[in-house]
Amino acid sequence: MAELKTQKNTKSVTAFLNSIEDPQKRKDAKTLCRWMKIASKQKPAMWGDSIIGFGSYHYRYASGREGDWFRIGISPRKQYLSLYIHAGFDAHQGLLQKLGKYKPGSCCLNIKRLADIDETVLQELIARTAKAPICSET
Repeated sequence: MAELKTQKNTKSVTAFLNSIEDPQKRKDAKTLCRWMKIASKQKPAMWGDSIIGFGSYHYRYASGREGDWFRIGISPRKQYLSLYIHAGFDAHQGLLQKLGKYKPGSCCLNIKRLADIDETVLQELIARTAKAPICSET
């Protein structure tokens, strides 16, 4: 079975954040990281080359595939700030209706900038995701 490409590593989160060229995206990414650190009570870690994750858990599918993943995370992509919400969006429909401008991905919430969304609603979404139970957590 193929090994998951995106894995936790020891690269510097601070250096990664400071390397974001767009000043507004860099500022927003740092703010989101601060909120995620507070909500998760975990230190940030790099996962792959471009994802900052908080906490981790081990998963195993019925197919036998297994691995480790972060509980909540962010990736400052070229077009969007991608927020990884492991529990999906169904449980958060009420909050998402109040959030503001975003685009859903398969497992992430994409926003252009923090100014486009309701920060209080996003902080609640982050807090709920950080506290959501996960099976086989490590």
